[in-house]
Amino acid sequence: MAGGEGTTRLVELLTVRGEDLGADWADRVSRSLGGRVSRSEVQRELGELYTALLTALQTGSLDAHGEAFGEVRALLSELSRSRARQGFTPSETALSLFSLKEVLEPVLTGEDGGDVRAYLAFTKLVDDLGLFTIEAYSRTREELIGAQAEQLLELSTPVVKLWDGVIGVPLVGTLDSARTMVVMEKMLQALVDTGSEQAVIDITGVPAVDTEVAQHLLKTVVAARLMGAECTISGIRPQIAQTIVALGIDFGDIVTKATLADALRHALRASGVTFTRPGGSAGAR
Repeated sequence: MAGGEGTTRLVELLTVRGEDLGADWADRVSRSLGGRVSRSEVQRELGELYTALLTALQTGSLDAHGEAFGEVRALLSELSRSRARQGFTPSETALSLFSLKEVLEPVLTGEDGGDVRAYLAFTKLVDDLGLFTIEAYSRTREELIGAQAEQLLELSTPVVKLWDGVIGVPLVGTLDSARTMVVMEKMLQALVDTGSEQAVIDITGVPAVDTEVAQHLLKTVVAARLMGAECTISGIRPQIAQTIVALGIDFGDIVTKATLADALRHALRASGVTFTRPGGSAGAR
């Protein structure tokens, strides 16, 4: 009913009672949010949205997806992103918009069909915008979850300097393609930054080694060799050794060690560090 009597009446109601409706709307939303967002912030957000909504309605359009409501959708997207980052649920976010219907309802007289048509049209419009809000919220949550997953991936693949010329890459958990790329990038960058020629990849924390995991390890070793560095794989437990043999996985000339200490000792020797045992103790020089 774009441009109809209902739209005209709706614009009239929102214009004449704008200040009171806006204040009532802000009060309702502030209460629903339980004080987790300041009253002034809520009033600012909803004030901008109210103004944009009224401007769009003055064009005579009631199409929530139309060009006239572009600014309204932009403000709702911003509101949804803000609520998602603040930890609100999709329902709490959408109710901030749906409560505008409750604000408008008391000012309708119901004495003629114009008010009824205006309210029905407005209800449909707000419902459409509410669904848009939920979609915008969901997209933001997915982006946040993806970003957090990337951050966890970064944290779960540290590269540490074990000795001059030797870096270590302790792996914990499953090694998949995405994580292999992160490991490879961080290790290669660490080789450049530290000028190291030896890298120890410790898989003590990797629960199981299958053909896919082995291929990922081999790619990492090859990448390091292209940078002029040699890799030693440590953490080869008896169970993993049996699995590797049973699968027929060939590590070729890649050095493997049972423990990180053994791998570090090998890497140090390869770097030219010699060991002595004065008084029965072990040391490096």
